[in-house]
Order: sequence, then C-alpha cells, then structure tokens
Amino acid sequence: MPLDPTRTAVIVVDMQNGFCHPDGSLFAPASESALDHVNAVVSRAREAGARVVYTRDVHPPEQFEDAHYYDEFERWGEHVVEGTWDAELVDELDVRDDDLVVEKHTYDAFYQTELEGWLESHGIDDLLICGTLANVCVLHTAGSAGLRDYRPMLVTDALGYLDPDHKEYAVEHADWLFGETTAIEEVAFE
Repeated sequence: MPLDPTRTAVIVVDMQNGFCHPDGSLFAPASESALDHVNAVVSRAREAGARVVYTRDVHPPEQFEDAHYYDEFERWGEHVVEGTWDAELVDELDVRDDDLVVEKHTYDAFYQTELEGWLESHGIDDLLICGTLANVCVLHTAGSAGLRDYRPMLVTDALGYLDPDHKEYAVEHADWLFGETTAIEEVAFE
C-alpha cells in the first residue's frame, strides 16, 4: 500500500560513530554496512516529501551511577557518552536543518523525548524505521510506536546488528506482534 508522504516519517535510529565506525566503542560491522541502505531510504522518502528523524543514543557519564536494577554500561560497556565523538551521528548521513534529531537516553526513542509531540504536530501516522541495533533500539522504538498507535514499518535491508540472528529475531518479532516489515524496493509513496 503506497504511503502518504505528508503523513510519513523515516526514523533513523542511532547511526552514530560508537556503533557504525570501526573505532566506535560498540562497533557492529553490519551497522557500518547498513549506511548506504539507510541513506537510500532517507533519499527516497525526501524525494516524496516525507519527513526525516534521526535519533542519538546519548548517555551522561553519571547516568547509571545510582541505578537500582539496570546499568547499561555494565551490560554493554561504556558507550556513546555525552559530548564525545562516539555519540555523534556518522558523517555519511545527510542530516538537514529541517530534520529532527532526537537525543535519547535509553533504547526507546519515545521515552522522555520530544518525538511523539513532534510527530503529532506534523500529522505523522506512518513510520519507516531503520538504523541500529535491530533487536535493541530499533525494536524498542518500533514497539513503542505501535503501542502509541503509529504504524511502524521496519525496513529490513537498512538495519544494523551485532549478530544476524538478532536481526532475524527483531524482524520476525516486529512483523508478528506490532508492526510491519518492508524492503527498500517495496517502499512506495502516493
């Protein structure tokens, strides 16, 4: 079904140096490989007139000091720390002034951010979601979108991951539970 570009946004999740660059703290080679595909999704959407959102996973150095249960640094090691090169979006992305860049502090790009309000103010219903990591921030953002009554669509050939099984899980889970999946070539606008 063709998408209405005036009601659609691409959400590019966490394509940052820390995940996509070989010198990054949590480098995933498949994330670097996904860059051209992510740019293709953004380009196709822009040509149609859809909006673009980039997310940045950013952690203040003290974020987990008083954690009762979940310490992301303990789980993944210190990564994408606020103010560091690691936390910046990779240079290969075409980020423009009218794009929204959302800074988030957890896996879900909706949690305590301006994303939902921005989508509502722009009349957005449908979300093409790509980026990294497929089974972590991409999946949690897509699930949160579905629970908020957006139509989340994972773009399967524009996802980064640590292990191919993680990507397969994320795609199958999203398709089964709360969203849809599509490939870049299948994305069509009215």
